[in-house]
Amino acid sequence: MHHKELPELKEAKPSAPAKRLRADASRNREKLIGIAAIEFAERGGSASLEEIARKAGVGIGTLYRHFPTREHLVEVVYRREVEALCDAAVELARNNAPDVALAEWMQRFVDYIAAKRGMANSLRILFDTNSEVFANTSGMIGSALQRLVDAAVADGSVRSDIDISDISQALSGIYSAPDTPDWRDRSRRLVSLLMDGLRWGSARSRR
Repeated sequence: MHHKELPELKEAKPSAPAKRLRADASRNREKLIGIAAIEFAERGGSASLEEIARKAGVGIGTLYRHFPTREHLVEVVYRREVEALCDAAVELARNNAPDVALAEWMQRFVDYIAAKRGMANSLRILFDTNSEVFANTSGMIGSALQRLVDAAVADGSVRSDIDISDISQALSGIYSAPDTPDWRDRSRRLVSLLMDGLRWGSARSRR
């Protein structure tokens, strides 16, 4: 007896409406993350999830479908901020002189710290429940800074006796500065002063 061959089963392709729904969901998620980063940086712990959803043009139910808790949203925003800061180091190094790249990156570090300060309470909860988040990102920023400093030292545009840990400590100090209305402007001025100190005594400044 001959058996008829079964027709080859092909994986069903998603319909156009299903694709559109997934694309819309992805865009909504990205908008929520972007708006949340701004709100956390500007409003800190008082940033409202309802306001984030409103500014992203979605309902609060949509936000909760993507991020069931505030901490879920904070984790994604925090990872994205770290990645953006590290990506900025690559971009700035490619398009600027080494000392200019370092100076611009340190100014962007202020924005990163602003967002991090705004997420402080949720980040503490995350650290207690999922310290892996920080283990995966802790070395990324240090490595980005190290590459920028090494390039500027090799170029002779900053001092050669720089200890990277001193720069890291100076930059991290702005995290614990008093939360005054002029905190960000003051932090930018301090970073500029730090950069002036790094340039002073460099091979280029002695020419």
